[in-house]
Amino acid sequence: MVALRRDVEHSSRFRDEGIEQRCVLALADLTDHDALVHVLNEHDVTEVFHLGARTIVGTVNRSPLTAWETNVRGTWCLLEACRTLGTVPKVVVASSDKAYGAHDELPYRESFPLRAQYPYDVSKACADMIARSYAATFSMAIAVTRLANVYGPGDLSWSRLVPDTARALARGDAPVVRSDGTAERDFLYVEDAVDAYLAVGASLNDPVFYGRAWNAGWGKPVAVIDLVRGLIDVSGREVEPEVRGTGIPRGEIDRQYLDSSAIRSELGWEPKWELERGLRITWEWYERHLKSDLAKPSKRGGRSFDRRT
Repeated sequence: MVALRRDVEHSSRFRDEGIEQRCVLALADLTDHDALVHVLNEHDVTEVFHLGARTIVGTVNRSPLTAWETNVRGTWCLLEACRTLGTVPKVVVASSDKAYGAHDELPYRESFPLRAQYPYDVSKACADMIARSYAATFSMAIAVTRLANVYGPGDLSWSRLVPDTARALARGDAPVVRSDGTAERDFLYVEDAVDAYLAVGASLNDPVFYGRAWNAGWGKPVAVIDLVRGLIDVSGREVEPEVRGTGIPRGEIDRQYLDSSAIRSELGWEPKWELERGLRITWEWYERHLKSDLAKPSKRGGRSFDRRT
């Protein structure tokens, strides 16, 4: 597997757990078209999973330029590199349920218009449309995934809900909810997300699926406060979450969940990880990972309502 790498954070699971040792590393920036052409050609890449993006919603909404550059320009640079070479037969582009924006009708279906308003959401909607444009215009084997909020072991972005809650519990603190906790999301365990990507990639052996967008989620809305309480339950801690917010933070959508009937019926994908089981395995990973940090002072930063994944 060839992994495109621009840099690696000092504290990175990619490095700490030896994942990089199992990859062929290609040093390049996603926004550098010529470098991407070189990497694809040198390593004879035949299948691309485009997951590179700025993903922390709050950070992007405060400073959107990085998202426009990485999420939008990075997408067209990569797809143009694939088109230029003509040797990359399959490309799966990660969009997001955020690309839909807010809709009164739920759950979201792939036929819904993309009504993104805020910077992160708009950047994913742009990447989504660019990808499907390349498929339609150049008959390229490209498909788009619109996944629910992905959670699971290994996420060290502490401003996200699950990592921040797990860190608080590992330290013996009460988790903090920085909204009123009523917002609802669709949560998908990371192994189910991987299976969805692979199913979509395999579908591109058939031209009938070129340019398709696929939802993948449980289709069950879960309130933020209930997810936090679920993590508390599996941790065995006797604490109550501290709800410090009122309403829904600006830049966030109140309710989102997905209709995944298309990928289930047409590609045979099914999520296997029920929320309680996924949260238990996730908590056990964080408990092990953070064991050495138990004596350290609690330091919380960012909004615990930021996305996944």
